[in-house]
Amino acid sequence: MSILGDVPHDEIDALVPRWEQSGMPSALIAGIELGKRVSRLNLLFEQALKTELADLGLTYAEFDVLAALTRAAPPHRMKPSELSKSLFLTSGGTSNVLQRLAAAGYVERADDPGDARSRWVRLTPEGERVANAALEASSRAHEEVMAGVPEQTVRQAADALREVLLVVGRRRFR
Repeated sequence: MSILGDVPHDEIDALVPRWEQSGMPSALIAGIELGKRVSRLNLLFEQALKTELADLGLTYAEFDVLAALTRAAPPHRMKPSELSKSLFLTSGGTSNVLQRLAAAGYVERADDPGDARSRWVRLTPEGERVANAALEASSRAHEEVMAGVPEQTVRQAADALREVLLVVGRRRFR
């Protein structure tokens, strides 16, 4: 039986009685609840961010690349393979995003003088401007989603998820 007591219920709680009735172990139910809540929260963040990014004419993937290049030390450049790895994108997906960003004038590609097989991707001045605007938009979206949630609750949730990711984040699944 669920032990929520006086705790307010969310849409995930409505699913729990069925799982309990099916005989699922409580640890499995807790894991499924965690996964569904993380997915739901991620969806809310993405929806809010995509709305903000649309005003800038950017997709989520384009924002991700611009943000990664912004995080890189000046001159804000990375190799495409580094971008793919850091953003968990395929090389083909990264290439498509980079082509769109280059066509928009936000990034430029340059040969790597130390390795003829490699190229650098670098933010242009316009790319830096758009990336900074997108990062501000991201902040607004996150603030909008988290409005009304006490900072201590957010901090506790972030810390708890770190503990979970330290254990499961290194695993590889089929």
